[in-house]
Amino acid sequence: MKRLTTAPNLALATLWADLLSHAGVPTTVQRQYASSIAGEVPPDQTLPELWVQDGDQLERARALLKELINPPHRHWACPGCHEVIDGPFEQCWNCGSAMPA
Repeated sequence: MKRLTTAPNLALATLWADLLSHAGVPTTVQRQYASSIAGEVPPDQTLPELWVQDGDQLERARALLKELINPPHRHWACPGCHEVIDGPFEQCWNCGSAMPA
């Protein structure tokens, strides 16, 4: 196992670990409940950590996490209603059509 990163809170740590695991990089969250001892130890020592189970996948996990934190900015026209969609969205807000491939 290799340590990937710390997360600012348990909700993000769990979300990131779940998304990485679904992408084929088994990831676990450690120090899930350490926030209860904040104050007795430095607060940065109580943040949840993400650990990649297979150390060989650490670089892939870093790249995937970077994409999750900084989604790509897109600008596309909906094939269904021709609405211009701006941002990381993959579905039209107006008619629900999927972004063209």
